[in-house]
Amino acid sequence: MSEIQIHRIFINASPEKVWEAITTPQFSRLYGYTGDVSYDLRPGGHYEHRASEEMVSLGMPEIVVTGEVIESDPPRRLVQTWAPVWIEDETPGTVTWDVEKSAEGVTRLTLTHDLTGRPATAQQVAGNPDPMAEGGGGWPWVLSGLKTVLETGQPLEPTP
Repeated sequence: MSEIQIHRIFINASPEKVWEAITTPQFSRLYGYTGDVSYDLRPGGHYEHRASEEMVSLGMPEIVVTGEVIESDPPRRLVQTWAPVWIEDETPGTVTWDVEKSAEGVTRLTLTHDLTGRPATAQQVAGNPDPMAEGGGGWPWVLSGLKTVLETGQPLEPTP
């Protein structure tokens, strides 16, 4: 039985800017769970997401997600493996980022995560309705933050 999660949003930004937000630490530290991403965008290239200082202070390791680039077609498509280091008993899943111009100045971003055989990861990335609760907001939180940063220039800040 396969489990695929698909998350789609529309962003008032160019595909090039969305691609940059996905693949560079200058943007990744401003949304989602923050921290720096590092991509070698060649097939077989290494991917890692480093924990933010706040995450490290909460006991997370320095590197929280690792993976390998399978396909890279800037600024349209990125396929990679995705392995959260805190879930040790599951193999990496595959994440596909499809970046498409939708209308003038608007980009449709579709994130597809193949979670077949990865129930713990599937539960966590689906997102908790309260992003500050245990398990966090998953992909919905990450994508909402990415959209907010690109459209406003400011991080998505939860209100107490």
